[in-house]
Amino acid sequence: MIKDITQRLYADIPREILYHYTTFSGLLGIVGSRALWASDIRYMNDSAELKHTADLIAREISRRIAAGHPNPNLLNQFLDWVSHRITNGHLLFGASFRSNGNLLSQWRGYSRLGKGVSLGFNPAYILKCAQAQSFQIGKCIYDPDEQRRLIVRVVDAVEALVGQRPEVPDSDNPCSSLPYHAAFQHIEGDLLRIAAVLKHPSFEEEAEWRIVSPAITDYLNSPVLFREGASMLVPYVEFKFQSENGRPIALEHVFLGPTPNINISMNSLNMYLRKNRVTPARGADYCQIPFRHK
Repeated sequence: MIKDITQRLYADIPREILYHYTTFSGLLGIVGSRALWASDIRYMNDSAELKHTADLIAREISRRIAAGHPNPNLLNQFLDWVSHRITNGHLLFGASFRSNGNLLSQWRGYSRLGKGVSLGFNPAYILKCAQAQSFQIGKCIYDPDEQRRLIVRVVDAVEALVGQRPEVPDSDNPCSSLPYHAAFQHIEGDLLRIAAVLKHPSFEEEAEWRIVSPAITDYLNSPVLFREGASMLVPYVEFKFQSENGRPIALEHVFLGPTPNINISMNSLNMYLRKNRVTPARGADYCQIPFRHK
């Protein structure tokens, strides 16, 4: 049942150009390696990504218990399990794209000292690359009512799953007081993929699409790498852009972010793209947003 929920969430197909905001350093890395860094979703937006889903689940569980649910032990165990697995469970990696490549809020995040660009990709190209690497692409959900309805279905699915699997002790710990946890493990990957596209309503302007990796259960034997984050090491995997016969990545369009040096910055950006044989189908444009540096 929960797999049906996940499949529907990732059934939408993007039709517009998908933009990825990054810095000049990110641009150099993406073009040079023909790959994008997909970070562990626990480390995206200061760990707020999964916490939002956990909060939604907590509210739904509180509502059911207050209404006299016949098995509050099940619900409380599920909430405890979700809270623990947020920081200690399977790994899931994602990267963000926007349907709008010229958002002031995004430039504020990426154009410090005038160093921002947004790279526009043909959605069919991104979908092809995703399918080749067993990634999925999903449209983020911001509407609170839609999120609540989705979480209701998730908790219903958990109840249905446990109904098929009566209280069974953890096989590694027969004396465990948490008999439902073994059942919850069967839905962890799907639950993470659902959480990956549920975002706080305050971010609705972003209209984000997200590429999401398969769940990784063994990071020691998987191609997990690490980069320096703002205050910690961030796990990531490479999302590779397909190319034929050594050709460069295929860009549809590029925006240069706000900068105090528009003409020479546009000139060097175009020089770099030509030097690396990257020819955006719709060219490169300045964002036309006045630069403000404090």
